[in-house]
Amino acid sequence: MAIYLSMQRVRFSSPDGYEKFRTVFADVRNHLRKLPGFMHLTWWTHPDDPGWYNEVSLWTSKQALDDWHMNIYHKHAKTWAAQSGAIMEDIITNFELAGTRLLRICPTCGQFQDKSYDLKREQAVLAEPCPKCGFSFPRLETTPTSFAVFKDVE
Repeated sequence: MAIYLSMQRVRFSSPDGYEKFRTVFADVRNHLRKLPGFMHLTWWTHPDDPGWYNEVSLWTSKQALDDWHMNIYHKHAKTWAAQSGAIMEDIITNFELAGTRLLRICPTCGQFQDKSYDLKREQAVLAEPCPKCGFSFPRLETTPTSFAVFKDVE
């Protein structure tokens, strides 16, 4: 399965610029969930430089990624960010997932799992409990205040 990754590195000219950006970015997840081919988005602060932010999104096709980059909402958000003093770089990479595995050890019963892992069904697979004792593994959910967005693609 081919996956396309779009990584954006962003630095803001002021802390106020970042706070304004957070307001706009908070609505992006609503747009992404509706898009065909969207799989995952994560936004985080660089651990060694708190003024440097990174965003990674995963897509099922180059066309889906291109459609997002040409989307009018996305274009307006980037224009607004640039006018607000954001410095942005986009890096787009294609890679092939072959033989991806999910390895888990249940902390309750010690059951070891080694099974194929379909990234298109990331959230469904991660939600599966331990087959031996039923332990529910912790996983990150999309929340109203999170900067992570997930969507299984069937």
